[in-house]
Amino acid sequence: MQYFDRKKGQLFEEQEYGKEALEFLYNTVPGRILLKLFIARPIFSRIRARYYKSQKSVHEIVPFIEKYHVDMTGYSLDSFRTFNDFFTRKRRITDNSDDGELVSIADSRLSVYEITDDLKLGIKNTVYTLDDILQDKELSDKYRGGTCLVFRLCVDDYHRFHFIDEGRVISRYRIEGMLHTVRSISEKYHVYSSNTREVTVMDTEHFGQVTEIDVGALLVGCIRNRKVSSFHKLMEKGYFEYGGSTIVMLLQKGVEIDPDIIGLSKKEIECKVRIGEKIGRVKNGSGIKTT
Repeated sequence: MQYFDRKKGQLFEEQEYGKEALEFLYNTVPGRILLKLFIARPIFSRIRARYYKSQKSVHEIVPFIEKYHVDMTGYSLDSFRTFNDFFTRKRRITDNSDDGELVSIADSRLSVYEITDDLKLGIKNTVYTLDDILQDKELSDKYRGGTCLVFRLCVDDYHRFHFIDEGRVISRYRIEGMLHTVRSISEKYHVYSSNTREVTVMDTEHFGQVTEIDVGALLVGCIRNRKVSSFHKLMEKGYFEYGGSTIVMLLQKGVEIDPDIIGLSKKEIECKVRIGEKIGRVKNGSGIKTT
């Protein structure tokens, strides 16, 4: 799987985590049986989470850092008592953006998709409807002709995510489901409409109503969202515990995504972005209004 690193200006081949295990689970009959009966169920994620929160897991930190070249600048290994402490580590985030600039809410691989007037979008060879993803038709209707951002967090990424703008939370709800990997190998399982996910509907100062869907994935049953009623730009919103996962963000008409990201998405190449990096802005005269 290829991605373009904006900061380095280079195309890279992603080092896939657990590739052999995923090939077994999704491409063999015994693997698919195991996946259906146990591995993709939330209980398996909870069992794995107990281990990563125990002191027995601390010995896995250094090999993980070395294998995936995790940037540990500013961190002391002695401060981590468990692997989960390391995986959910915090760093200081500052906002240097201008008003109306759309910034990345996570260190991730970003893809952009248009939402059609009939509320359909194609993500990685799979067609979804917003009704399938949100399970709320009235909410789905708000995003006709809008934009869908997919932030895919890999295991070597910083796993905390942040608010897009100043604003307030309108509503939040959780949809229970399975926990398939969010990689392309699982595309037939329609992960964005079948996996466990948490939905946050927000009224923002510059982008109108924005809906964020935090998607659980294989080994990621735990999505930790802060229960706040108001927020400011790049304030921490939450984090994922162990494993890679995805954030789907829905924007109404009137937001313009940077052309390089759109071009890469059309070629099915993800763009590696960092928290606070500009990825778009409000169009002049867009008429976006907060509720």
